[in-house]
Order: sequence, then C-alpha cells, then structure tokens
Amino acid sequence: MDKKDTQKANEAAGLGFGTRQAKDHSRFLNKDGTVNIRRLDGDLFRRIDFFHSMITMPWKRFLLMVLVGYLIINLVFASLYMLAGPQFFGNLNHASPRHEFLELFFFSAQTITTVGYGYIYPNGPIVSTIAAIESMMGLLLFALATGVLYGRFSRPKASIRYSKNCLISPYENQTGFMFRVANATQNELIEVEAKVILSLIDPKTGQRDFITLPLEIEKLSFMPLSWTIVHPVDEKSPIYNFNKEDFIKADCEFLILIKATNDTYSQLVYSRNSYKGNELILGSKFVPMKRSRQKSRTTIDLRRLDAVEYLGQTENKPNAATQAAAHSN
Repeated sequence: MDKKDTQKANEAAGLGFGTRQAKDHSRFLNKDGTVNIRRLDGDLFRRIDFFHSMITMPWKRFLLMVLVGYLIINLVFASLYMLAGPQFFGNLNHASPRHEFLELFFFSAQTITTVGYGYIYPNGPIVSTIAAIESMMGLLLFALATGVLYGRFSRPKASIRYSKNCLISPYENQTGFMFRVANATQNELIEVEAKVILSLIDPKTGQRDFITLPLEIEKLSFMPLSWTIVHPVDEKSPIYNFNKEDFIKADCEFLILIKATNDTYSQLVYSRNSYKGNELILGSKFVPMKRSRQKSRTTIDLRRLDAVEYLGQTENKPNAATQAAAHSN
C-alpha cells in the first residue's frame, strides 16, 4: 500500500466507518446529525437507552409521550378501581358505569399527582392498596420526569441551521463547493471549527474513499452572522470537473462536522450534517441574507438561509408575509 492509499485508509478509520463500504449506498449521517447505524445486540434492554432518547427527541414528541403516558396510566388504574369494585369508594356517583369510570379516572389523576382533594376516598383494603401503589408510582414517575426535564434544559447543544442544499458556485475565477450555516439561537458560539469529509466510490478501484476537503476558512473566532463554508474546486480537488451525474454515480456524501464552544454553558458542542449528490445544485449561488438595522442592532433573516439564485431565478423565495416581516425588521 502506497503513501496515498495509507492516508485514505487512516482517514476512513479515523471516522469510524471502516474501509469496506463500497457497496453501501445509504447515508452515513442523517439530516438531523445522527449516525445512520443500527446496532443489533442480543440484549434488548442494553440497546434501549431510555434517558438518551428522552433527552434528545424533539420537544413535540417528548410532550406528546408525556401526555399519552399520563392518560394511559390513569386509564389503567381507573380500570383496576372498577374491577376492585366502585362500591368501595365514598361519595362516588353511581348513576351509571360510565359516570363511575369517569370519576375514578379523575380520582386516579388526583392520587398519582398526590393532590388528594378528598371528595372521593377509598373505603376498603383492596382499593386502598391500589391507591397506595399508585401514589408511590406517581412520586417515582414525577421525580423521573423532573430529571428528564432538567436534562433537556441543561444539555448544551449547538443550534446550527444548515442550508437545505449545497452548491457548486463561481468562486474566485473558479468554482467552489459551498453550503451555508447559521446560529439559530441568541447565544454565541465561539471558536467555531468546521470540517468537511467527502465520501465517494473510486471508479478505478471500486472502493469507498474518505477524503478531507481543504476549506477556504476552517475556523471562526465566533459566528454572529451566517457562514458560507467553501471548498475551492481546483485541479487538486477530488471533485474537479464533476457534473451532476458524476456526483450521483460516485455516491458522493459530504460529511459535515462542526465544533464550537457554547458561551452560555462554556462547554464544547458539536453539530453534524451531510449532503448527498441529489442535494447538490450546480450553477447557482446563495442569495445574500437580508440584514437590517433597528436601534443600532443588526438583524438577519434566517428564513432566507436556503435561498439560492439558479439560472436567473430564486429558489425558496419568501412569500409576501415573510417579505413583509423581514422588511419590518
């Protein structure tokens, strides 16, 4: 193995994807930054990381799971109370089984949250035992929910938005591969470093190569505005003279790794993304993101992060409401 092949093998090993992935045409990194690898193990419980899933899932899914879980638990205990006997509850409305179940459902909600209004009360050893178990379960579950909520709020992360597409655009009398990123939150990211690694199949060897692409700028002191990350496509570039079909045929994937320090937590944060060949637009350029000044403060419109000019037209053009909102800023 010559020096060049050794360097490519070391780059592939450094990424952790191995060197024998030529026949695998799936993504290595998903659009949300997660690694597109499924790990199979004989131990089901070892594969399931409940805390990690609850910490990293989107807020809408998290709140929906909490709500659904809360309803299911109360339905289960209301059913247990019905099976144990509604007659063992004081002040219960016995007008119909439906009314009994509904009031026992609300009694369960009061018990699991330890509110205990006292209007309906258990009057028997079996229903009292079930209520005691539910109270203990409520204390444990709400303690767990509190820990998960704290973990979600205190977890440092890089809220970096990526442009929907990557481009091949004119760049300093040649062309450049580029994409655009921006910080989507009001905190600051300092010492921001970017790394772009190209994964493609070498047509000569049929093997998959991982090549680190040199960038115009690899590091920023901080990123208050958007950042267009550019790889100059010159004679030394592995994608020199590539057309759209070449990117797709070589199964190109641009792996994006960004590292920064979140000044709110003073901790390192990481962000990952990738672009496949079908997400690449040739002969286009990004539209400058509109900036305005209000009370000596600069405002940029992140809704135009994806806007590009292609063949004299603008893709992802904001609608009238978006333009009016941007103009008001």
